[in-house]
Amino acid sequence: MKPEKERVRIVDIAEELGLSTATVSNVIHGKTKKISDKTVQRVQQLLEERQYIPSMAGILLAQNDSKIICVVINDHEKYEKRVLQDAFVVGSIDYLAEAIEETGFFMMIKKTNNIQDIIRYASMWNMAGLVLIGFCERDYEKLREKMHIPFVVYDGFVEKIDRYANISIDHFAGGYQMGKYLLQMGHEKILFAADNDESMDHERYLGLQQAIKEHIGNSGMDATEAKLLLLPLQKEERMLFYRKNMELIKRHTVLFCASDVYAIEVMNYLSDSGMKVPEDISIAGFDDIPESTIVRPRLTTVRQDMEQRARMTKEILRAWRDGTSFEQNILLPVTVVERDSVKSIQKHS
Repeated sequence: MKPEKERVRIVDIAEELGLSTATVSNVIHGKTKKISDKTVQRVQQLLEERQYIPSMAGILLAQNDSKIICVVINDHEKYEKRVLQDAFVVGSIDYLAEAIEETGFFMMIKKTNNIQDIIRYASMWNMAGLVLIGFCERDYEKLREKMHIPFVVYDGFVEKIDRYANISIDHFAGGYQMGKYLLQMGHEKILFAADNDESMDHERYLGLQQAIKEHIGNSGMDATEAKLLLLPLQKEERMLFYRKNMELIKRHTVLFCASDVYAIEVMNYLSDSGMKVPEDISIAGFDDIPESTIVRPRLTTVRQDMEQRARMTKEILRAWRDGTSFEQNILLPVTVVERDSVKSIQKHS
């Protein structure tokens, strides 16, 4: 990192472009409503060329009087306006609150599904930084184009990291590890349930398929036995969907859900329908939310360590504040947690 005296200043950028310092400052902070796209592009290009952004991130977090880190949560339609009741989101916020406070900042929470809201909100409150939960890669790209406030992607699927930090888990490994476990338990008729076949859930499904592919050579198992069950986003529609697809579910020995929330939901539905878990069908989940140990039977799942992710976020915030380097792309490991919802199937020779 450049010494303080060598840092590129706003006035340097302004003089080189023949603009006012106020215009350059507004571009940096995303206040571009009254600035032409051409001017915004010129300023951003020179900021990149002069390597202003890395130094600016440290300055913002060191001198910003607000000391506010905003945790922005995607209020996706699947949450039905109750995203702050979601177990994974609540758990993440709980760990983040402690981590952010330990770093000397204050946490603010904003839920929205509109990227423009994030830009306006960050500018309104003069945010020191952002933590984004549940958005997609094109959203992060739009944010980086419109503002230069540092942010951490906390729960997204990103293939290309560009001037922000991404803390993710190994989704493929999670699906693979659970697939290996289910196969070792004798399950060769596996149904994977998710509300989409994209990004994170797709990676989990690919991991499961890889485990099956490796297993085929020894068992002669049909690769199509790991079927994908696409769930509706709305809960009321899912209840009807489970009833409509009950025969399909019964033809499988285990239902591996892309989240613990869905695993617990379908477990309760099947129990209400007279089926016993794991005697009649096994259930597995993904995330290891606290409810996984409360339900009966206790849920076998893939654990992602939310506390570890919060700790990594804290270290990145500290690095930004202190102007030190940090790792932009962090991939955290996952593990299978064996409990009571998956039974062993006796194989016959």
